Amino acid sequence: MTAKILDGNALSATLRQSLHERAAALAAQGCRPGLAVILVGENPASQVYVRNKIKACEAVGVHSEKYEFPADTPPEKVLSRIAALNADPKIHGILVQLPLPPQFDENAVLEAVSPEKDVDGFHAENVGLLAQGNPRFISCTPYGVMEMLRAEGVSLRGKEAVVVGRSNIVGKPMALLLIGASATVTVCHSQTRDLAFHTRRADVLICAIGKPKMITGDMIKPGAVVIDVGINRLQTGPDAGKLCGDVDFASAREVASLITPVPGGVGPMTITMLLANTIESADRAAGK
Repeated sequence: MTAKILDGNALSATLRQSLHERAAALAAQGCRPGLAVILVGENPASQVYVRNKIKACEAVGVHSEKYEFPADTPPEKVLSRIAALNADPKIHGILVQLPLPPQFDENAVLEAVSPEKDVDGFHAENVGLLAQGNPRFISCTPYGVMEMLRAEGVSLRGKEAVVVGRSNIVGKPMALLLIGASATVTVCHSQTRDLAFHTRRADVLICAIGKPKMITGDMIKPGAVVIDVGINRLQTGPDAGKLCGDVDFASAREVASLITPVPGGVGPMTITMLLANTIESADRAAGK
């Protein structure tokens, strides 16, 4: 068996065309969707991520504003900017690029964003709504994974789903979404004993641990759907410098039925769902 590749670039392009049409319709009503991005410090990866998000906004007709602060900025200055954006009717989504410098309390900063503009889905109120099964905004990466499964017609009802990773950004919201889709969910993490025992039971395996090629083909149930959320840069060997996922793609592809590549899998979907959340927020504002 050789797995079919789930092409995140292709699905993302299709979804973005639909989002472009929604954004244009809202703009025609006098409510152009707007996203504000806050970047603190000079983290190279964060700068790339922010640049890609701004570029994606422009492509679908979402107004974007970028606010950059030096790494030594006092937290009060960033919190003041967030407060101003909360009150700005032209802005429908606020994104604070993580990680923040050490003088910041990340939770306090994320909680300062209005829940109605929290298009990353990180605010405690939005996490609670997701846990109740009535989400306002869904965290972008898990949202993208669910869209990929839906587009491929993967039924989750009654399936064994295993999530490797328990982060607030991916693992926990991913588990909640899978439960909401009637899957039986196991969450594994660094303290899990016999990880392979759990991964071999998975009809749907979602890996989000940040360890390159940790999940190998012999840890995967034949015919499983494998979603690789990890993005790692290899440090040694002949492929040093190249990107790879948490899954050893070569061996996993010979066992799974469907698999996402890295890059080109979940990554493009994350930004697409950020756009979707921003446009949804503008839609609600126009409805009010």
